[in-house]
Amino acid sequence: MTSTPSVNLRLLSNSFKRFMPNSQAVSLAMILIISFALIYSLSNILMPVFASVIIAYLLEGLVNKTEQLGVRRILAVYMVFTGFMTCLGFLLFYLMPLVSQQAIELVQHIPEILNRTQKGIMRLPEMYPKLISENKIQQIMLAIQQELLTYGQNVLSLSAASVIGIASALVYLFLVPMMVFFCLKDKIILINWFLQFIPKDSNLSISVWNEVDMQMGNYIRGKFSEIFILWFVSYITFATMDLNYAMLLAVLMGLQVIIPYIGATLVTFPVLSVAYFQWGLSGDEFMYIVIAYSIIQALDGVILVPVLFSEAVNLHAIAIIVAILFFGGLWGFWGVFFAIPLATVVKAVLTAWPRIDDENLAS
Repeated sequence: MTSTPSVNLRLLSNSFKRFMPNSQAVSLAMILIISFALIYSLSNILMPVFASVIIAYLLEGLVNKTEQLGVRRILAVYMVFTGFMTCLGFLLFYLMPLVSQQAIELVQHIPEILNRTQKGIMRLPEMYPKLISENKIQQIMLAIQQELLTYGQNVLSLSAASVIGIASALVYLFLVPMMVFFCLKDKIILINWFLQFIPKDSNLSISVWNEVDMQMGNYIRGKFSEIFILWFVSYITFATMDLNYAMLLAVLMGLQVIIPYIGATLVTFPVLSVAYFQWGLSGDEFMYIVIAYSIIQALDGVILVPVLFSEAVNLHAIAIIVAILFFGGLWGFWGVFFAIPLATVVKAVLTAWPRIDDENLAS
């Protein structure tokens, strides 16, 4: 009879061979573990570097397309980088101040909005005396006011650390564009330097990277395009219909796509709330906003998503939600934004991972 320790040792050996069937699998596993450990442990310190690499990765597609037109790479880099800095200037010196101003105006009108809401809610006991009492309404309103007071105190406490945040932002504004330029300009040099640390027997790692590169590139570039298109269309629509805080709401409409399934639900409330407090339910304008908002959301799901993400990897809705929760818990906003690309990496690794059957293990 075979001893129990011997059986356990063989089972452990077979399990290891099943997950690490060859040296390439071991090499890929080591690369993934080390990369994850470095990103997780150094994300706060080296965030400008990671941000620069990601932006350069996004701009590389534009550089390649410009090169295909017969433009030399160095000239293509200068052209794309100039366009990037122009967009960055528009974002910093026009879009952000305008959005901030509208956000401040909206916050200043919150007491008026709450007052109107309270008057509307206080009519409910008169309309439905059997369902809800005036005392219950007062308790609910008191609880809401206490929650808003606590939220305001938290905002004030966060503003005390805003000086540090401004200093960090200034460092980012100087370092990130500079590193983006050099990542584009010296791409070959940087890649060759990085490859010297990769084992020579790494065909599996290269195969996984090619798959991830195609899927992640398509997804991220498509996502930025979707954000821009939704923002632009929403702003034109809201501004034409004279909706208050049009730019702020349009930015929210664009950013909603960062969180699939959840973002559209969250942005519905501010859009319809602003329309309600501006015109009320009796006006035709409110219904026009509802119709326009519904059309924009429908066009996003029916046209934009299929066109922009036709080559993206299909992930189950549960996998997307789990990825958002997991990576969002690790890295906050950026974890949420890159949750689906990171889930794509996991899927590509699992798909390309070598497997051996039980018969080979037993032999």
